[in-house]
Amino acid sequence: MECIRVYLESLKQGLQIDVLREVGRQYPVFCILLVFMLSLTILLNRYLHILMVFWSFLAGVITFYCSLGPESLLPNILYTIKPKNKQEQQELFPLGHSCAVCGKVKCKRHRPTLLLENYQPWLDLKVYSKVDASMSEVLELVLENFVYPWYRNITDDEACVDELRMTFRFFASVLVRRAQKVDVPSVISGKMMKAAMKHVEIIAKAKQKVKNTEGLQQAALDEYGPGLHFALHSRKYELRYLRKVTKMLFAYLMPPKATDCRSLAVLMQEILVGSVFLPIMDFMADPVSMMMYVCLVIEGSEPAMEPPSTLVPFLQKYADPRTKKTSVLKLELKEIREQQDLLFRFMNFLKQEGAVHVLQFLLTVEEFNDKILCPELSEAELHRLHGEVQHVYKTYCLEESIDKISFDRFIVEEIRNIAEGPYEGVVKLQTMRCLFEAYEHVLSLLESVFTPMFCHSDGYFTHLLMGAESPKRDSRVNRNVSKRGETFGISRIGSKIKGVFKSTTMEGAMLPYTMVDAEDEVVEEATMVMEDDSPVETASTPGVLRNLSAWSITIPYIDFYDDEVKKERVPVFCIDVERNDMKEVGHETEDWSIFRRYMEFYVLENKLTEFHGSFADAQLPSKRIIGPKNYEFLSSKREEFEEYLQRLLQHPELSNSQLLADFLSPHSMETQFMDKMMPDVNLGKIFRSVPGKIIKEKGQNLEPFIQSFFNSCESPKVKPSRPELTILSSTAEYNKHSNDLYKNNANLSETLETHNRNYFMEMISVEGMYDYMMFMGRVVFHMPDWLHHILSGGRILLKNTLEAYMDNYIQHKLEMILQEHRVVSLVTMLRDAVFCENSEERTTGNKQRRAKKAFEEMMNYLPDFMEKCIGQEAKYEGIRLLFDGFQQPLLNKQMTYVLMDIAVEELFPELGKVNF
Repeated sequence: MECIRVYLESLKQGLQIDVLREVGRQYPVFCILLVFMLSLTILLNRYLHILMVFWSFLAGVITFYCSLGPESLLPNILYTIKPKNKQEQQELFPLGHSCAVCGKVKCKRHRPTLLLENYQPWLDLKVYSKVDASMSEVLELVLENFVYPWYRNITDDEACVDELRMTFRFFASVLVRRAQKVDVPSVISGKMMKAAMKHVEIIAKAKQKVKNTEGLQQAALDEYGPGLHFALHSRKYELRYLRKVTKMLFAYLMPPKATDCRSLAVLMQEILVGSVFLPIMDFMADPVSMMMYVCLVIEGSEPAMEPPSTLVPFLQKYADPRTKKTSVLKLELKEIREQQDLLFRFMNFLKQEGAVHVLQFLLTVEEFNDKILCPELSEAELHRLHGEVQHVYKTYCLEESIDKISFDRFIVEEIRNIAEGPYEGVVKLQTMRCLFEAYEHVLSLLESVFTPMFCHSDGYFTHLLMGAESPKRDSRVNRNVSKRGETFGISRIGSKIKGVFKSTTMEGAMLPYTMVDAEDEVVEEATMVMEDDSPVETASTPGVLRNLSAWSITIPYIDFYDDEVKKERVPVFCIDVERNDMKEVGHETEDWSIFRRYMEFYVLENKLTEFHGSFADAQLPSKRIIGPKNYEFLSSKREEFEEYLQRLLQHPELSNSQLLADFLSPHSMETQFMDKMMPDVNLGKIFRSVPGKIIKEKGQNLEPFIQSFFNSCESPKVKPSRPELTILSSTAEYNKHSNDLYKNNANLSETLETHNRNYFMEMISVEGMYDYMMFMGRVVFHMPDWLHHILSGGRILLKNTLEAYMDNYIQHKLEMILQEHRVVSLVTMLRDAVFCENSEERTTGNKQRRAKKAFEEMMNYLPDFMEKCIGQEAKYEGIRLLFDGFQQPLLNKQMTYVLMDIAVEELFPELGKVNF
């Protein structure tokens, strides 16, 4: 018996009886049908040919059931409805490009301030004249109510207000231009609808806990719990939240460097937050406004009674200066070129902006025109001029050139034809307009973009305060430049411009001891490093110009170096260097090996960034602060460090860098790239150096030292917090910390625990308009199970088709709502909400009539067949639930801030990694 029992147990395990029992429990109908078919097949085997029909049907059902799942969806069958492809690039300056200099869409060479969206976002941005007038009126009311009441008591000069108008125009233009890039239907049907579904779920759960509408709002707030939006905790928190968001967005919404002016930034922040944004949020969350939105979406927009007005530049008339006086600080390019010190500072400014070659092109063309207009040109002069044209084409017209300037296509084509043609054809430039057009384009660029930027730069204000400061020139620089032997005019002009930036101290050189005051010694010793791109004669090969781009380096292995100071063996990188830039002058190739420590690479990167800026394609990995820098660690970083050096050598602006040459030279100073060049504070060295400093000075500066030492030990004085401006309307005081409708919002304690992520942003299992429809049917309208099963089965066939149709429907609704007369109406309502608080008192009767109308529109919105499917009572209860939710002001404000956060994330994706 024992053997039989063991055999049955093994048979049970082999047949997996437990699994079969579980399958029968989960799919009873299927298992009964299968057993029934097997029984018929055994009993009626003579009719097997008839039973095969039923077996085939059953096999097909099983096949489709196993192969199709919830994610198996039929593609969109409405081929006429296709999603519109959004243009990736909305900037149109110049000629469809974003960078004002080189014209590239994603320019990495020039400063971000040269991009259209960061400097002139209103170019090629046009709106209907009535919409422009309505927005101008609102912005003018902002000044009339919140600026002029106190500004006119100070001065009648409109210059500061004109600057505010320009800032408002910039602010609005960036918002409009960024909104054009967003796929609004996808955002509405995606993130916003998902957040709305979560909000509806909260209201539905709260409705089950209360018996009347009066307690619905508080029950829903309790349901949110600590996940309630930060701005809903109290009016004080709401203001704080709006200030934080506005402050974060100012970096993208205000002109470059405008946020450096703290007074202007604080003024605009308080005007917008307390007097504009807060009333707008109150207006948008008002139940009366919500009823208006419902009617607007359901009814649609009334057709326009008048033809559209003309298109005008966005807010151009509003931003026109009111003051007739010319600013004494304004400069013209002609004035800058006539003054040597101004020209020097202007070129320094262009160097910071990465646009020195723009001015260089202007000077080159001027000199070229003087030569080409000569009536009699010799063969040698024609050859020389043709060489200059070739140089201009390669330097400023080729796409791969780092000094490329964006020109019209016909300009580039004509210059290319001359450069690639015979040298006699250079005389055609006497009558061709390509060079003249290129000159006018660059001149306009300098006058309209760079000159105004220079007039707002620190260098220009330094010139106004300190006067002329002519640059000192190094005789060695002039001597080295003369050795080049180049005869082209462009080379001479380039040398002149480069000479302006030559430093009196060579990059990587020590200052002479006589230049250092012995009484000004510092505790931390450091090596003075200055960047100088002038060609310096090396010790190994005197008289040979250096070209680092012709050098090649490898890091074949990691070695050990005996540190005499620390008395230990330190792992170092072994760098093999091969110099190939001396073949042209008859010298043989040189090669050598050097050793560099891990930290020396980061010192090099730090100094190169200081003098040349960062290089996007040449970056070291993150520096290891904690942990051993042993042989294994350096071996893992060998290839990355080798690639870093190789990329540095390929950068044209580093082809003559003394810093990089010293780093690769076996004769460089031993301490130049050591750790003490890094700005780390060594407290031990400070304490060790103080006694020696006192002994060396023999007490002559002991009293000031003791006084400064005591001052450093005192706790710092508490700095006053940032002043909060209170800007009120001249006609009516808007109470920011309390409101008749919203009271103190949720009136939560400041010590209540809050979460970084809001409850409404938690992921839910539904995705897409079809799933949202099923969700609403189950949660709000309590549709029967049979209807839910039909919709679940139809999901595979209809989901993509319905969502494509809904995207097209939402796009159509947006186009209807954003018609000219409707936008003017919306702007007018916002104007009345912010500036005309007491102009129209809404009586209880008016509110009830509007609410009743909205409820009727919602009831009539669902088709009759839906009422037959879910029942009249379920339809009424579902609509009533949604309607009651719209009547709760705090819940409306919760949803308003949720949607605002989503809109901000879509408009400013750069904020995605910022936690606030």
